[in-house]
This record gives sequence, structure tokens and C-alpha cells, in this order.
Amino acid sequence: MTVLEATIKHISQPDEAAMAAARDRWNAVAKPIGGLGLLEDLVIRIAGVTRDADVQLATRELVVVCADNGVMRHGVSASDASVTRIMAGALGAGTSTACVMARQAGCAVTPVDVGMLAGPTLAGVIARPVRVGGTDDIAAGPAMSREECLRAVEVGIELVRERAAQGVSLLLAGEMGIGNTTTACAVTCALFGQAPREMAGPGAGLSDEGVSRKASVIESALAVNRPDPADPIDVLRKVGGFDIAALCGMCLGAARYRVPLLLDGVITLAGAACAVRLCPECRFALFGSHLSAEPIAQLLLDEIGVDAPLYAGMHLGEGTGAVAMLPLLDVALEVYHNGTTFDQLAIDGYEPAG
Repeated sequence: MTVLEATIKHISQPDEAAMAAARDRWNAVAKPIGGLGLLEDLVIRIAGVTRDADVQLATRELVVVCADNGVMRHGVSASDASVTRIMAGALGAGTSTACVMARQAGCAVTPVDVGMLAGPTLAGVIARPVRVGGTDDIAAGPAMSREECLRAVEVGIELVRERAAQGVSLLLAGEMGIGNTTTACAVTCALFGQAPREMAGPGAGLSDEGVSRKASVIESALAVNRPDPADPIDVLRKVGGFDIAALCGMCLGAARYRVPLLLDGVITLAGAACAVRLCPECRFALFGSHLSAEPIAQLLLDEIGVDAPLYAGMHLGEGTGAVAMLPLLDVALEVYHNGTTFDQLAIDGYEPAG
């Protein structure tokens, strides 16, 4: 049995008793039932993942998978390929935007090289490259072999397993890979049968002309590779990237090892959509953060079955949207654990509707 097969086999359902207990605790707090909306739902669902209504998320870690993409030779990004390594180095040094935000939110940051271009060793970056040099050009053929894709998925699963063993209570998913909005869009178009002209977006800042060029490249990739939408691994290996495949594995690992996983923007969502196609039951461990400005964002959120509480027009990546959710989650947990109850105020509580 492969690592992927074994992981899927051991994914079970959320703990309904823990969720019911968490819901009762919320309803005891002196406020209208469901008054904190999605924030209450997040805590209840996390209780279901962890099997514990005493939700504690003190140990949180952002894992940023870093990879390069051969499709970059077509000018599909406002940046050049060298930026992936530069920003991975900044993540390792704790100086990137995500790192600055994460420090404020009490969150560790771990960048992981899953397939960047060759270069000097980067301090603070974990080396797990599936292939040094990044993927091949999806407009000319498959991004990677099926074996490489499965290995990338396994890397994602392993990253979660290791952190679960270390006692991490909340994981956040991030990525760094210039050109990966192109691969994320290609994966989405392949899975859903969507037209690249309608789904391609500006990424980190492409002009209208650049977006049109990106759409043309995705059209070529789909025509050349003919990915099978019924086989997410085929889609990932033909038009995806090492980062998206690793993110797919992280989503499956989160469900297997029962660690709640906060998703970020469309690259993490594309990986999550592939995970859900492989194993629909993994949805329970996945949580949305923000609605990306990319056109494919809502389609992917709907497929995964998660809400995005934040809408701020963000399109930065690195896991910044997921990190931005942490202060809201912390505020919700403060109320959940320490909010004044109806009993303490000696007043009648609200009765659940229906």
C-alpha cells in the first residue's frame, strides 16, 4: 500500500460529540445563538477535527512550500524565476511579509523547498526537493512524472505527520513559487472544464496583455497534455507544480492526523481541491481564510466546501491570508473560553430555532 493509499484509508469522520459540546458551550455564552457567525462555526469544526471541545490553538505553524515552474519561460508572471529563491530565503530569515505578520500572531513559519531551481543552500529552509530545478514547461508537456507527483503529495503528508508528532495544534498552508497562479489556474480549468480566458487572473500584477498571454499558455497546456479530470494525480502531474501537489498532500495529512489546516489563496485552494477529489472525507479538516482576488477563488472554495471569512482583495501568497485569520480566531477563542454566560448573569438564554 502506498503512503497516499494508507493516508486516505485512515481518514475518519469529525467527532460529532465534540462538536455538539462546543456548540453547547457557545450557546451558553451571553449572546444571540450564532451571534459570532463563522467564527463560532470555525471553533465547532476544529473541535470535531481534534476530538476535543476544549479547543486550544497555542502552537500554530505556517508551512510554506516553495517550488519553481517551467512555464515561467513564457512570461506568465510579473516577476522572474529568481524571485522564488530570493523570497524562500526571506522566509527562512524571518523577513518576508508572512513572517512579519506571523510574529504578530504568535505563529512559527517553516519554508520547505519541494522543487526550486538549483542554488546555494538557504538558511532556515527545509530541503525536501522532489526534483532540483523545478517542473517542466506545461505548455510543451507534463510538468512532472506520475512518480514525482506522488512523491510531492507524500512530502506534504509527511510534513503534517511530523508536526502532529511535535504537538502542533493548528497548521497554516502557504506557498512561494513564481508562476504558480498559472499552474493553479490550469489545474482548476482541468478539474472543472472551465475556459482559461474566463479563469486566468493577474496573479502578482500582470497587465491585461499579460493575463491574455497567461490564458493562451494554459490553453496550450490543456491541449497538449489532455489531463483527466477524473484523476487528480494526472491533473497535478500534467499541469500542476510540486508546490500544489505537496499542498494536496498536506490537506490529506491534516485529515489523517487530525490537525486543523487553514488554507490561504488560490494555490493552496487548488491543492485542496485535488485532495477533496481524491478523498471527499478530508474536507472536515480544511478551513478557509480569505477570498482571493483571483477569478478561480470562489469556484475552488465551493468545491472544497469551506467559507472565506475575510475579503480584503489580497493576492500576496506566502500564507498571508491564513495568518490574517489568526487574530480573529484568537478573539473567538477568548469569548469561547472566557465569555460571560447566561447563568452568570442570571438571565434566560436563547432557545435554538427549530
